[in-house]
Amino acid sequence: MSIERPLINSSVPHSARIWNYWLGGKDCYEIDRQVGDQIAEANPGILDTARAQRAFLVRAVEYLVREAGIRQFLDVGTGLPTADNTHEVAQRLLPEARIVYVDHDPVVLVHAEALLTSTPEGATDYIDADLRNPEGILEQAAKTLDFTQPVALILLGIAAHVTDDSVYGIVDRLVDALPSGSYLVFCDSTDVIHPEQQRAMVEQWNEASDNPRVNRKPEELARFFDGLELLEPGLVSTSRWRSESNGSEEPAEVDNFGGVARKP
Repeated sequence: MSIERPLINSSVPHSARIWNYWLGGKDCYEIDRQVGDQIAEANPGILDTARAQRAFLVRAVEYLVREAGIRQFLDVGTGLPTADNTHEVAQRLLPEARIVYVDHDPVVLVHAEALLTSTPEGATDYIDADLRNPEGILEQAAKTLDFTQPVALILLGIAAHVTDDSVYGIVDRLVDALPSGSYLVFCDSTDVIHPEQQRAMVEQWNEASDNPRVNRKPEELARFFDGLELLEPGLVSTSRWRSESNGSEEPAEVDNFGGVARKP
């Protein structure tokens, strides 16, 4: 796949680069580090949230490959490549796994070649598309994925960028296209652990970033799993989804809730 490299404005902070910075990545500019530090100063828990979300992805993909027998993944809103991307986790366990990444972010497009590495037995692809265009995503993903066989749909932190209720219909359309035995891996930001910090962080993010977002209550996030079989432990802080406890103590909760659900 040939990647057309768009022009990047390094003087404007960008959400994907800020998130990459919080995860310890290097694909960011000074303006991203400045804004990232400002947000982290107002909300110190954002670093824990970013890392908890990535660890949730790893545990979910490992479960799906090892225990659910999933061989195909559709990762929408993938963001910039860092460590333990979906294809790396899946293909470590199952070299023939097939992964399609989706993002409409020009910054991610520049780095898409890093997402297209694959084992010889498997496949990866990158689609330049917006979550708001599920039909386009499905049409292009079908070139790599077999939609007659189960697929894991991964939506991590992306639904928050569709700030109205149209997001439910969008996600439903993607899930409806998946066959029985497929899975939804979903998480997003909320504001129930540190509400004041989270609300301030979203305000600051929306002022500085080019990609506005919204927090949703856990009960609003639960709607994304309607009609699906939510696996234990249900919709929880991503830090507590099938994580290893430290002795008798559970990991601290973060304002990022998620779950994994099977389509009957």
